[in-house]
Amino acid sequence: MCCLAGEAVVLAQDDKTGKRERKKNLVVREWNQRQGSNTPYLDHIATYDELGRKTEEIEYASYGQKKRVVYEYEGNSLKCLREIEYDHNNHATRIKKFEYNEDGTKAKQYNYKPNGKLESTKTFEYTNK
Repeated sequence: MCCLAGEAVVLAQDDKTGKRERKKNLVVREWNQRQGSNTPYLDHIATYDELGRKTEEIEYASYGQKKRVVYEYEGNSLKCLREIEYDHNNHATRIKKFEYNEDGTKAKQYNYKPNGKLESTKTFEYTNK
């Protein structure tokens, strides 16, 4: 099969748009079941908004909520501006803020403690093989 580079980009964009369309106003619950048990238990929940953007993820353990992450966006943007991570007691443990390159790829991630103190910075580099 032959494909031009421009066509590949359009197909990739169409695929992302299609996935986002399917996720509009969706809640995905993942259930696990231990071998030999007839009782499933809730493992993970992901919630998406009307634009198909992930707004919340909750991971569960046997004792209840293990971790929760809330994703924040500006307006109708598809780029996440901020992630807030919460622990099992629903207390904020880390706040991540993002900067993006002009092409939409992540440029930097700033990790803050809940008190607002900068903990670390991550820089993203994109190169071709």
